[in-house]
Amino acid sequence: MAQPRVLVTGGAGFIGGHVVLAALAQGYRVRTTVRSLDREGAVRASLAGVGLTAADHLEFAAADLTRDDGWPAALDGIDYVIHVASPVMPGHVEDEQELLVPARDGALRVLRAARDAGVPRVVLTSAFHAVAWGHPHDDHVFTEADWTVLDGPGTDAYGRSKTLAERAAWDFAAAAGGELELTTLLPVAVLGPLVNSSVSGASRVIRQLLAGQLPGLLNLYFPVVDVRDVAAAHVTAMTAPGAAGQRILLGSDPALSMAEIAGLLRARLGQAAARVPAESVPDETVRAGAATSPALRSAAADLGYARRFSTEKARRVLGWNPRPSADAVIAAGQSILDRGLAGS
Repeated sequence: MAQPRVLVTGGAGFIGGHVVLAALAQGYRVRTTVRSLDREGAVRASLAGVGLTAADHLEFAAADLTRDDGWPAALDGIDYVIHVASPVMPGHVEDEQELLVPARDGALRVLRAARDAGVPRVVLTSAFHAVAWGHPHDDHVFTEADWTVLDGPGTDAYGRSKTLAERAAWDFAAAAGGELELTTLLPVAVLGPLVNSSVSGASRVIRQLLAGQLPGLLNLYFPVVDVRDVAAAHVTAMTAPGAAGQRILLGSDPALSMAEIAGLLRARLGQAAARVPAESVPDETVRAGAATSPALRSAAADLGYARRFSTEKARRVLGWNPRPSADAVIAAGQSILDRGLAGS
């Protein structure tokens, strides 16, 4: 019997690269999309650096989220699709359409191609940003039933892009998906071993701490999950019977404060973390700076607030048991140091 083939979009990226590795490790044949086949060599080299072994079971297809051409060929002979690729620009964005359009239209483009190719299920990477922003800062425990309030306080362009893209995907599946099953996965802040020298998302905070680029520790909280556990969940969700038609939150322990993250880095990475600050920045200083700084404006909205969440569904439906969030923090820090990305 032929090995099932999986299309992973965005295999050159952080989460996508780990999904490729996880699928290969479980015996799948993998095809991943890149905007240009000129990137194949570099992507293979990056994946080899983080454990790629079944290289002969990995192939590449050229396809772009903003164009229709390329997707029918990318889907040819594919049994499952994991759609990871999406622009990531947390914080202030000058032109939100740069995020919103490729996120939403790209998801729809992949879903249409998967439907037309007869693929039974698509697993789409959404985000906790599509769940827990724009709500009151109270003790509410967020679940898959919650959606980010698009015009709510603290909701940024990235949160809107993930929310609109996921809602569009569900609307498509209901109205035009035919027999296609959709599962969306919603990870909190994803950390862990980098697959290349690109540092994005929560990893940027780790790099800034290690490089001594922050004047002090802000009163912020980060729910964290390891990228390797996120990747494993994606592969499991392709075939788990109970995952069809479900949103599934992915997270590890309760949110870590920036002070706790800094303390972990100093305790576990020793002298390499000597520049990690230990002093706190007063909330009133951050709020004052928010008047002129878009980055601080985003931070000021979340001062002192630790979002709570439930991962009961992931554990029940996927049999998922993530590693401690501290392990993800240290893996990210060590990876940044090993690649020389924290400066000298």
